Order: sequence, then C-alpha cells, then structure tokens
Amino acid sequence: MYLLLIFLPLMGAISAGLFGRYIGTKGAQYVTTSCLTLCAILSWYSFFEVGVCGNTVYIDFFTWIDCEMLHASWGFMFDPLTVIMLITVTTVSCMVHLYSIGYMGEDPHVPRFMSYLSLFTFFMLMLVTADNFVQMFLGWEGVGLCSYLLISFWYTRIQANKAAIKAMVVNRVGDFGLALGMMAIFLIFNAVDYATVFAAVPSVEDLLSLY
Repeated sequence: MYLLLIFLPLMGAISAGLFGRYIGTKGAQYVTTSCLTLCAILSWYSFFEVGVCGNTVYIDFFTWIDCEMLHASWGFMFDPLTVIMLITVTTVSCMVHLYSIGYMGEDPHVPRFMSYLSLFTFFMLMLVTADNFVQMFLGWEGVGLCSYLLISFWYTRIQANKAAIKAMVVNRVGDFGLALGMMAIFLIFNAVDYATVFAAVPSVEDLLSLY
C-alpha cells in the first residue's frame, strides 16, 4: 500500500505524458486525477495507521549507492511527521488536479500539463518520504525541475520563460546550500541515512561540549 501511495502519481504522469494522444484530453484528466484521489485516500489511511496507531513503517527497496564509506539505499520512511506531510501534499495536489480539469479544459496541451502536475506530486512524495539525504536531494531536484516545466508551460510567452528561468536560478542557489549541508553531515557522521545521523547526534553534541 505504501509503495502504491508513492508511485500512483508517477503512473498517472507516465500515462498522460506518453499516451496522452491516445487516451485524449479527458482520458488524461481522469487518469491523473483518479490516481491522485486514490493517493490522497491512502495518505489518510496511512495517517491513521502510523500517526494514530503509532506503527512507524520503514521500506528498504534496494541499495542505491554502496561505495567505500558512502552507503545509501532506496528506501522510504513513514513516521508521524511524514504522514502529516503526505496528507498535505496529496490532498492539495488532488484539489489542484480537480481545479485544472475546468481551468485547463480548453487548452490543446492538457495531457502534458496534467503529466507535469502528477510528476511534481511524485517528486514531492519522494522528498517527504525519503529515509536518507541523498534521496531527499533527488526529490528536491525533481520538484525544481517540475516547477520549471510548469512555469514555462506556455513556452511561447516571453514572460513565462523569464519567470521559469528566474525560478530555476533561485532553485540552484538552494541546491548549492543543500549540497553543502549534505557534505557537512557526511563529513561529521560518515552516514547519510536519517536513522544513523539522528542516533549519532547526542554523541557528537557531547564531543563538541568538551571544546
């Protein structure tokens, strides 16, 4: 269920983006919105299971990076803070998809727009459910990319292109700061996964207090 919650928006984005000309405007709208609606329902269920019942869920998908001291797995963590963010992301995104059905109804490129929206949601879910900083950085980069694609959706408009470029430049500044923070964390803790870093914080604080 938890993996389905994360990958439903990606499935909707692929369906609308690659097969939009076959399923048509209405098909792209219904497929992506249905995926997000189901995703929102699963998010509320996960809130009950994790946030209310207290059953924290860890999913270790597969090893992503294993090089000397750097180890990062492709995994997901569902704790109370994560499920609250899941509810926020999926519910708001579902409302945006529903609103876009009417707002973008006359646009000839609706499948592409709905694909971008669903892809944005997928990367946002990757960002909030990651169990390590490397995967979180991937989600952050994906959100920045989708922001650029959505802002410049009407690429024939000069102002839209200027706004997209401005957003991309601002995001790159944030990327630089986030990358520096990840490097500092790895330098201090020799790890990038949340569990190891958070568990080692007290010992590092005790060490720093000696100085």
